[in-house]
Formats: sequence, structure tokens, C-alpha cells
Amino acid sequence: MREVTVPLLDLKLQYAAIKTEIDGAIRRVVDSQHFILGPEVSELEREIAEYCGCAHAVGCASGTDAIMMALMALGVGMGDQVICPAYTFFATAGSIARLGAVPVFVDIDPVTYNLDPERVRGVAARCTRLKALMPVHLFGQIADMDAFCELGREMGVPVIEDAAQALGSRDSHGRNAGSRGRVACFSFFPSKNLGGYGDGGMLTTSDSQLAEQLAALRVHGARTKDQHEYVGLSSRLDALQAAVLLVKLRYLKRWNDARRANALYYNEVFVSAGAVSSAAPLTTGELQLRIPHPPDCADAHIFHQYIIRVPATMRDPLREHLRERGIGTGIYYPVPLHLQECCRYLGYGRGDLPHSEAAADETIALPVYPELTRAQQEFVATAVVEFVGKHACALRPL
Repeated sequence: MREVTVPLLDLKLQYAAIKTEIDGAIRRVVDSQHFILGPEVSELEREIAEYCGCAHAVGCASGTDAIMMALMALGVGMGDQVICPAYTFFATAGSIARLGAVPVFVDIDPVTYNLDPERVRGVAARCTRLKALMPVHLFGQIADMDAFCELGREMGVPVIEDAAQALGSRDSHGRNAGSRGRVACFSFFPSKNLGGYGDGGMLTTSDSQLAEQLAALRVHGARTKDQHEYVGLSSRLDALQAAVLLVKLRYLKRWNDARRANALYYNEVFVSAGAVSSAAPLTTGELQLRIPHPPDCADAHIFHQYIIRVPATMRDPLREHLRERGIGTGIYYPVPLHLQECCRYLGYGRGDLPHSEAAADETIALPVYPELTRAQQEFVATAVVEFVGKHACALRPL
């Protein structure tokens, strides 16, 4: 019988800590019998806008719908091109394709795993119908928004922030994720740092006209009842989700700080064993283990995921070693989007985006949720170092 088990995520612990508040919030909505939009949603929109430093926030049914609505509101349509990473969740590119537009995939920076601005510049110069740039703040680390905002100005196209994993991260200027682009998209999927009890999403913007359009798009394009200015969709955030999220929002900073502290502990243990940051290739160093590279400022990363990197031939055996010890892990994302079956028509092949492909083959997410104990983290870190130290791999550089 194992003395310690460590799931990748344990939401039951979070619920237990705030159960009374959550149950009361849900009960108030049930008692009101007002389930769609309404005062809870309006209050959550107000608080998220304030939290992000934006003038407006618009709730919707999911993070995927948030991306879709942002693209629709900015006029992205048939044949238009939108630049995005291939190393991300499917919704980023899937939403572009659903509108008949063309996802233009660009490789990532292998240090941060975020879209590489310099590579974007080169690819954008070859685009003939570029309509938007969509960087993703992957794993909770804010992308280089200084560079992307400048690129957007140079190219005359808006920047859409896919901030689904990054609510609470800040750049070196103290600006929040979701406040720099023309519009930003958030997800409240249960596993997110701020997660609901089902699907939910939010858009933030400081463009009043755009906010009005987004609010209409979520109700079939109607600004007033039965008067449809646009062809929209049904994507309303329900009051139960908003009520839960309003309670949780009060704890978000505490939870994000705990994730950072957990990440720092992992870093210290792994570095003491010989690991180095993702800035160094796996072919160098004492230990074939790479940890997240320190961001430019402490608040730039909220560690939605804590990502380590090992040689591709070691990745699955390491996961099995951890599974046998009761330690949960995840792979985000095992197949980059340019190699997905449904994207074959775009003409990409293996080798086109080498850093995205390598990340898909070599990365592992370790447990980093706020309620982790030091004993659990020590157990995880020891198991990782034990395996990696005994299983050196022969590697060739990219």
C-alpha cells in the first residue's frame, strides 16, 4: 500500500476548503430560478474586467466559443489567414478553421513554449490575406506582448490573446494577460487556475464597440430581443457558473502564488540534482532534465502547468515509472496541430515546425496544484530524479 499518492490535479481538496461559500452561492441561484446570464454574470464580468485592467468583459459558454466570437467580431472569414502556434490546445486553430479561415502555423520559442515573435515576422511577410495574430499564453506564461503588439501595428492587424490558461499572469510592465491585445479569450474549464463546475468562458477588451458586438454575438447576434444584427451563436454563461467563479475569484491570487511556490520548490530540487532550464538543449548538462526557464518577471507565469522536458525515448518510460508510484502526469500536447489528421489539407509535414514537434515528444506536466504538500512534492521530485539519473539517452541536436 502506497504511503503517498499524487494525482495530476485534485479539485476535491479545493472544493473542501471553500465548500460552505460555494454551496451558498449555488443555493442562491437555485432559489432565484434565474439561470441564464443575469446579475451573477454581470457582476463576474465587472470583476474580471477590473482584475484584468480592461474596460469590458463578456461572458460566454466556453473558452472555445470565446475564441470563435473574437474571430467573428473582427471579421475573420473565408480564406482569411490567422497566425497561431501549432503547439497548443486544438481550439486555437479549430476555431479559425470553423470560420473557413486558414490557420497559419508558426513554430514556438523552445525556451518558453510560446509563439516566437521573430518567426511570426518572417511568416507574416509571406501572408497575402493576414487578418489577425493569435499568440497563446501557454501553460500560464504570458507571451511577449510587447513584440506581438508591435507586430500587429506594423502589419495593420489585431492581436487576439488566447489567454485561456493565464488568468492572473502579468508582463514586465505589470499589465495583466488579457489587457494588451484588441481582445482576449479566457476559459473557465474546471481544471483551469480559475475553473467553474462545467464549461464557461470570457472575453476582455477595452473597445466599447467590440464589447457590444460580442455581447450580441453570444445571443444569436441580437442586440435587442428578436432583432438580429449579426448571425451569432448561442453562447451564454449561465448564472450557476458565474456564482461559483465569483467565489473562486477571491482566492485566485492565493492559488496562483501557491502554484508559483510549488514550481520554485521543484526547480530547487531538480537544479540541485543537476537539471538546468529549458534554455539549454537536452544534449548538454549533467542530467537530461529541463525545467521551466525563469520568466522575465515573477508574475509572468502562473504555472497552470509545470512542464519538464526529457529525451523523447525517456518520456513514456518515465511516465510509467511515476504511474507505478501513484504519481499523475500529463502530456500537453502529444500531437502538434500541424500534424493533426484534420489539418492535413493545410500541407504541413513532420519537420516543418521542429521546436513544436520536439516539445510534443519530450514534455511532461507534473502535479503543481495549490494544495500539494511538501511531502507530495518531495515524493514526485525524488521519483523523477531517480529515474532520469539512471536512464541517460544518446541524443542528437535539432
